[in-house]
Amino acid sequence: MQIYQVGGAVRDELLGFDVKDRDWVVVGATPEQMTALGYKAVGRDFPVFIHSETGEEYALARTERKTGPGYTGFAFDTSEEVTLEQDLERRDITINAIARDGNGNLIDPFNGRKDLEEKIIRHVSAAFVEDPLRVLRAARFAAQFNFAIAGETQSLLKEISATDELETLAPERVWTETEKALQTAQPRRYFEVLRECAALAKLFPEIDRLFGVPQPERHHPEIDSGVHTLMVLEQATAIAGDPEVRFAALVHDLGKGTTPQQVLPKHHGHEERGVALINNLCDRLRIPNRYRDLAVLVSRYHLDCHRINEMKATTVLRKLEGLDAFRRPERFDRFLLACEADARGRKGKELEDYPQAVLFRKYLDACLALDTNSTDFLDLEGPQIAERIRMQRTEAIRKVKQGEAV
Repeated sequence: MQIYQVGGAVRDELLGFDVKDRDWVVVGATPEQMTALGYKAVGRDFPVFIHSETGEEYALARTERKTGPGYTGFAFDTSEEVTLEQDLERRDITINAIARDGNGNLIDPFNGRKDLEEKIIRHVSAAFVEDPLRVLRAARFAAQFNFAIAGETQSLLKEISATDELETLAPERVWTETEKALQTAQPRRYFEVLRECAALAKLFPEIDRLFGVPQPERHHPEIDSGVHTLMVLEQATAIAGDPEVRFAALVHDLGKGTTPQQVLPKHHGHEERGVALINNLCDRLRIPNRYRDLAVLVSRYHLDCHRINEMKATTVLRKLEGLDAFRRPERFDRFLLACEADARGRKGKELEDYPQAVLFRKYLDACLALDTNSTDFLDLEGPQIAERIRMQRTEAIRKVKQGEAV
């Protein structure tokens, strides 16, 4: 029995990154032998074992063959005769197909180290096309490391996208890869790779539809709505590590993809049209509600945030109430970050300040500073209390506005 460290841990060590999780492959062992040695079996589709002391995963070397559509349509062979190289060959890309033995020696039959050095995402074998999830994984790793896609691998990505295989992926699988991509250093790259191989239109048609849709040049020097969307995502990446903010930035303008042709380049009402599209997208991919809720608010209210200094005190209060800012101030802060990303995600505007966020937050802080337990409320009940609170909040906002005017 031989044990090798494999996959992401080896890759990340070679890149000089800190390694948090280590995976291992065991060659020449049976499930019974692993159990006898004290490992706990946890795998359902193929034998995976947990080390009793480290909690790390040890998988028996295996090969796989496709038996049907989708990610789960695979049969696995974990016989004692499966070699390390055979196990590495079933992996998706070369940088994930490197192993290290107990003496520290690298086993790299597919030149993954060379691809790491040259910053290239390259498939291991022709079997790459058998699993449509690999389109998303290739895009995600390109985003994670800002690597280029090898030409021959790009051809395979297009080949997969040209079939119906992407539609067989479980929604949870699509979202899991996308959520991971949103947490990378270059999430914009993920969506660019998907678009370049025509997968974006199948998996995220609401986003793909934005490309080629014009906007008024006065407000959007970049003109193209799709280009603007990726610029906003890039700005959100620069100012916020929160994937919820990045997702909201990504989908804030979905409504522009459904603007009637005859009214372009204007997009009146795109905010509310976008809400319905976000809900559909989140339903389809089973995206968690915390992502959906913030994205819906950003779609519905981002233009209001841009124009906050033009609003009357009563209107400002109505917007704060609509945003549920009094109960969820931490989500309101995420909303402001997404709006800032939208304002800066325009050609030539990338480094501009966004004072609207500061002002909007001042309005909220002034309202939150009010003492709603004071004697002003002793003689009131029910709706009267709510109305008195609204009056005091309106006055607090008005005072901030007067101070801004000074």
